[in-house]
Amino acid sequence: MATGAGWAPGRPVERHGAPRGGNARSKSVVPGPRRPSPSPARSRPAADHSGSADLCRVRVAVRLRPKNSEDLAHGADFDSCVELQPESKRLKLKKNNWSCESYKFDEVFSESASQKRVYEAVAKPVVESVLEGYNGTVMAYGQTGTGKTYTVGRLGKDDPSERGIMVRALEHILSSLSFETDCVAISYLQLYLESVHDLLAPEKTNIPIVEDAKTGEVSLPGAAIVEVKDLEHVFQLLQIGEANRHAANTKMNTESSRSHAILIIHLQRNTRTKEENGSSLYDVRHDTFPDDLPLVLKSKLLIVDLAGSERIDKSGSEGHMIEEAKFINLSLTSLGKCINALAENSSHVPTRDSKLTRILRDSFGGTARTSLVVTIGPSARHYSETSSTIMFGQRAMKVVNTIKLKEEVDYEILYKKMEREVDQLTSEMERQQKVIRSEKMQMDKRLKESERSFHDLRMTFNMQIENLEKENRHLESSVKRLTQDLDKERGQNNLLSKQVTELEKLLDENKQQQLENLSKTKIITDEFKEYEKEMGELVRKLEEERCCSSSMKDRMSLLQQQLCDAQSSAQESMARELEKELTKATEEFTIEIQSLKGKISGLISEKESIYDELKSTQEKVQLEMSQRKGLEDQILRFKQSVSDSCAEESKTSCSMVRSGSGLGNTAFVSKSEKLREALSGQRGTISKIFEEVGLPNVLALLKSEDLDVQIHAVKVVANLAAEDVNQERIVEEGGLDALLSLLETSENTTIHRVTAGAVANLAMNGSNQGVIMNKGGARLLANVASETDDPQTLRMVAGAIANLCGNEKLHLMLKQDGGIKALLGMFRSGHADVIAQIARGIANFAKCESRMISQGHRKGRSLLIEDGVLSWMVAHSTMFSASTRRHIELAFCHLAQNEDNTCDIIASGGIKELLRISRESPREDTRNLAKKALDSNPAFLREIQ
Repeated sequence: MATGAGWAPGRPVERHGAPRGGNARSKSVVPGPRRPSPSPARSRPAADHSGSADLCRVRVAVRLRPKNSEDLAHGADFDSCVELQPESKRLKLKKNNWSCESYKFDEVFSESASQKRVYEAVAKPVVESVLEGYNGTVMAYGQTGTGKTYTVGRLGKDDPSERGIMVRALEHILSSLSFETDCVAISYLQLYLESVHDLLAPEKTNIPIVEDAKTGEVSLPGAAIVEVKDLEHVFQLLQIGEANRHAANTKMNTESSRSHAILIIHLQRNTRTKEENGSSLYDVRHDTFPDDLPLVLKSKLLIVDLAGSERIDKSGSEGHMIEEAKFINLSLTSLGKCINALAENSSHVPTRDSKLTRILRDSFGGTARTSLVVTIGPSARHYSETSSTIMFGQRAMKVVNTIKLKEEVDYEILYKKMEREVDQLTSEMERQQKVIRSEKMQMDKRLKESERSFHDLRMTFNMQIENLEKENRHLESSVKRLTQDLDKERGQNNLLSKQVTELEKLLDENKQQQLENLSKTKIITDEFKEYEKEMGELVRKLEEERCCSSSMKDRMSLLQQQLCDAQSSAQESMARELEKELTKATEEFTIEIQSLKGKISGLISEKESIYDELKSTQEKVQLEMSQRKGLEDQILRFKQSVSDSCAEESKTSCSMVRSGSGLGNTAFVSKSEKLREALSGQRGTISKIFEEVGLPNVLALLKSEDLDVQIHAVKVVANLAAEDVNQERIVEEGGLDALLSLLETSENTTIHRVTAGAVANLAMNGSNQGVIMNKGGARLLANVASETDDPQTLRMVAGAIANLCGNEKLHLMLKQDGGIKALLGMFRSGHADVIAQIARGIANFAKCESRMISQGHRKGRSLLIEDGVLSWMVAHSTMFSASTRRHIELAFCHLAQNEDNTCDIIASGGIKELLRISRESPREDTRNLAKKALDSNPAFLREIQ
């Protein structure tokens, strides 16, 4: 079972319902000071299931019970005072044969109407409205013995046609939900003698009724809320509730209900899922929250089986039944006053006159859609009761409710969604970073290759420039040398030409002289031969010079050959051609240099583009890191809002209950299990944080100078200590020393409370208990208990000491450190939870001590008696709740097993308490233990005699 606190918290959004349809009209009664006005919210129309013109008015149906044997035995002039007209939905009430009154209702059911027809006309519209997210109430009212319980609470497990409204409503709801996203849970209560009892957990009595000061919503904290999945489970729970409900045999009814039964059905539905599937629960689009927020609709259905009003003279009630009838009639009278005030639009509605009207505050004049079925009998002997019931229904038809829709943000789903998105973004960012790193490596590689290529090209270019410059200088020197040689040859040729010209002149002169002087022919001939010989030598020299010139022109190929063959004019043209070739080579060299410079500038621009691309990639990485940091900050805020509301108290209390030595309340342990399941997602997140941050870093924050940091660090350690796998590691890493140091040095109440809870969690481990005691943990806890009056802190301290009491080896040390006195001293708070932990600790101590004595490991008077625990138990054993009393009774029985405690038990008046436990204790094992203690001790038997 889970308590009301186990339902996930959220931010409520109320929506005012308005009727739909062209001819529909709406009334709303908004009482003045009696109900706080809700926060502004969006209006949303409610679905019209009934076809009534006023969809917010309380619908009332009347059902006539068939005649029973008693009605037939007391026949009169007219057997029935009621005449039904189902076609016109009217009822005639006959006072006698000549006087009658007619009344109109929303539905009129004859004695032959089936259970199915009653459900479909009365309850089905309300159930369908509840499935849409609105609160609803179905209630049966009438005289005792007129069939209210049959109409509402009939189980019909063997005959489905006999099933009442409760079973049919739950069957309808279970068939309409998707358990993957929706959930339904029930509470089953009874109002007996103006006290709220839990029919599913009978030990819970006098459950308080709490009203929200802001919204006016009524809740019953402490009532068991059980989640259901199938109809078989529903039957089991309703059978348990019916078995625990008070009933009695009266003259009017053999099984007369002596209490008002209230079945509360809690629904929670995921609105986003319905919209995505195309079957939205309403037509108006959301405008309060963004579309990506997960929203849940929370609604509540009350099915009320009121106890029947009765007259003592007719019912024959006596003794305790008179007291029951008085409270039943008193609560029904208060309900009638409220209905009258609402029907007359009174400024004051006395809802606080009875717990019944407080629970039904939302059903009449509130925000729920309400249907009422009034049951009457046909006998004229009960004319006045029948008339009163009909008038109650008539007045109830004038009450108008303003239905509202309650919509909340599902922070748990939102948190999981954000966590998934963060994981996806983180993985995507890691993937992109990996791609960027690989691209960066490739770019660096390409850049290095480009730099190497650029360096190689630059070296090659420089070498080519040097070679070209050397070749240019060599060519210039060669041209200069060739020019000089050509000039020399030109001068020699000119000289030879002059000599040839002179020789020709001389030859002409010789010829003339030869004509003139024939006699001198021989001489002239000889001279001429000499001259020809000289010319041959000159020609030979000229040929040599030409050969020498051709050898110099070998490197100039065709130019040098032409230079050797050409004459002086030809040689000058060849020189000009050589100059042109040199100029052309220089121009080609310059063009090649320019092309190399263009390649260098291209490499430089490519390098700049690579740097620009690298810079833009770094900016993207920085942007993604900032987005990730923003998401992480948002997650931390969600964690803090959820952790602050639940982790501080719920997790610690769950862990402390789980640490009990088998003496705790079974129902309470079950509720703690539900709480732990509800918070498993948050613990998983804390475990992830713990794995990423590391325990030493978390423990280091316990020594922070910032108080807020210290508080949050202690909360994290307390949550980690709630898990068995973390407890020994926390102690080994010095976490226990840090916690005990905070208990000793800190003066902050919050730190004391959460630290005590963490120590209590660590004390669940048997190996840690001895370490806690050896380090003075019990003494520090006792000091905190003596210095504070905060109930929550005392509850944590009492829980820690109670866990230590479960180790028999530490009892003497625990007493010496003042642990027992501190445990008993915390009774001054008067808080029920603190007293429950005190009783649990005493029971643990007494049980372990009794076991040691029975095994022969210890003898002598109990250490508890020395600290005055026995006197306290005798004085207060019957003052507390059932679970606390069971702990005290068990401790008392274990103390009585030790014969050395006999004198103290007799002196303190404990014999009477043992006798009471042996007779009245609700637990059979406790009764047997008390009887065993009385029968086995002769001194006890003598006192009894």
